[in-house]
Amino acid sequence: MDHDHYADAYIRSILSEVKTIAIVGASANAARPSFFVTKYLAERGFKVFPVNPGQAGKEIAGLLTYATLKDIPEPIDMVDIFRASEHVPQVVDDALALSPLPKVIWMQLTVRNDEAASKAEAAGLKVVMNRCPKIEYARLSGEIGWTGVNSRTISSKRPLRLGQGVQRLSLDRSGWKK
Repeated sequence: MDHDHYADAYIRSILSEVKTIAIVGASANAARPSFFVTKYLAERGFKVFPVNPGQAGKEIAGLLTYATLKDIPEPIDMVDIFRASEHVPQVVDDALALSPLPKVIWMQLTVRNDEAASKAEAAGLKVVMNRCPKIEYARLSGEIGWTGVNSRTISSKRPLRLGQGVQRLSLDRSGWKK
């Protein structure tokens, strides 16, 4: 797997298949990215379990927080890691000790550990590094694309071709006027 580039289809398949997500390193501070990602993913219909030993038993973004992955009372499809790269091997080991195994190990922006990724892949898990599922979900669903973000076009003009309701633009720009 080329962890420097991910096909949209790979990311889309992961975000379409997973239903439960453990966010290791979730913060109770509403100004932290891990708090916002926790809240965003829960609002998009994922069942999210914040994991933070210092907040165990309390709520983060309205969700009960767990001390460890093994404390979560149901199977986890994806482990989203909001910890520094040097902590990833321990999180992956904790994930590989779960039964059943999660389907995905996802490392947040700036988080990368190739050795831990190889170990997870050898156990049959999909791996994503240095990406944010919130950003990828918003990008692939079109939530942020129609305003110019990620369109590779910055303009004050709206696209000529708009649908009804919430905009869901495809990645195919062949019909757009440049």
